Amino acid sequence: MMKLKLHWQILIALVLAVIAGLLAGTSGELLGVRFYAVFDFISTLFLNALTMLIVPLVVSSIIVGIAGIGSGGAFGRLGLKTLLYYLTTSLLAILVGLVIVNTVAPGMVDGEPAKHLLGMSENVNDVVAKVEGKGTGDLVGVFLRMVPTNVIAAAADGQMLGLIFFSLLFGYFMTKIEEAYAESMYNFWQGFFQVVMKITDWVMQFAPIGIFGLVAKVVASTGYSAFVPLAWFFISVLAGLAVHFLVVLPLLLFFVGRVNPLRHYRAMAPALLTAFSTSSSAATLPLTMECVEKEAGVSNRTSSFVLPLGATVNMDGTALYECVAAMFIAQAYGIELGFVQQFTIVLMALVTSIGVAAIPSASLVAIAIILAVDRVLDMCRTSGNVFSDSCGAVIIARRTGEQDVLGEPALQRS
Repeated sequence: MMKLKLHWQILIALVLAVIAGLLAGTSGELLGVRFYAVFDFISTLFLNALTMLIVPLVVSSIIVGIAGIGSGGAFGRLGLKTLLYYLTTSLLAILVGLVIVNTVAPGMVDGEPAKHLLGMSENVNDVVAKVEGKGTGDLVGVFLRMVPTNVIAAAADGQMLGLIFFSLLFGYFMTKIEEAYAESMYNFWQGFFQVVMKITDWVMQFAPIGIFGLVAKVVASTGYSAFVPLAWFFISVLAGLAVHFLVVLPLLLFFVGRVNPLRHYRAMAPALLTAFSTSSSAATLPLTMECVEKEAGVSNRTSSFVLPLGATVNMDGTALYECVAAMFIAQAYGIELGFVQQFTIVLMALVTSIGVAAIPSASLVAIAIILAVDRVLDMCRTSGNVFSDSCGAVIIARRTGEQDVLGEPALQRS
């Protein structure tokens, strides 16, 4: 009997979850058992299983990837290409968001600032005072999080930036010790990584059920209310994400990676649907790696370096979202921003998106006014983040001469 592919199972689960959530609401029950409690149990269990795998997967994949690359030039070239890709795509995403938010002007209603309609009671001077001086501290904080005082505590607290930095160092200096010890260490971490991937394969068999619970829970608690307030802000962010997802990244795949973007969309469908449902690029990482390696044909050498790093520092959707949100709030308060101020927003969105926690609604720490529509936008921008990571893995694999990536012959190394 033919078995449905995982992405079709997830898609069916999404549709059924919307229907179930709308019908059940938060109070529907059967034989004294509330449906909402069942949705919550299923979703929590699934997220716990994915979260359980994040630390061992990130540590083992980066160590194996770096040790496999070796020391010296190979590591430097891969790192430089990865960093260049991350900065380029994030900057392009922010610029797309800036153009759209200036065109649509969601913070204005009938030519007037919308702060009173949105319940923003503070005056302009108070808002400006709160925003001033944030840039330097945010940048310093990113670097401080890179070097944890206790790597075990960093792992326990989910401080992925510090954990990644330690894993990069560990993998790199494994290549500097005596060969006998280095080989033993490499075999251990390679075996560890393969075990974690086997567990991932097993957990992902339950993905349709887990995603059903996640989406049904959200729909049951919000209904359609998440789509009603702040409609123009919602449309602006969604339009920006769509342009980046459907135009910018496919063009990079086609012209830089020299691959067919449609093949990559098909390869990444399960990971994108999971990212949309979980709103977490970190929780989606196990499936992202599986899709990139098994469906897109990228080597573990490349994916194990690019993807875990991307899940923490490459946040195209988040950068776009924060740029639009900052401009939206400025418009709503009637704050006129010239070219220099808008360019500053671009830079700050780029900086603050780096190392943002790869968990649902992480960027809400700074922007509380848009809570009403954030959950849906969070699902969309997480999909954009994950797709950008996967595009990076494909493009870098192609530019380093890998064979048979998305069924294409190798490019000349560059």
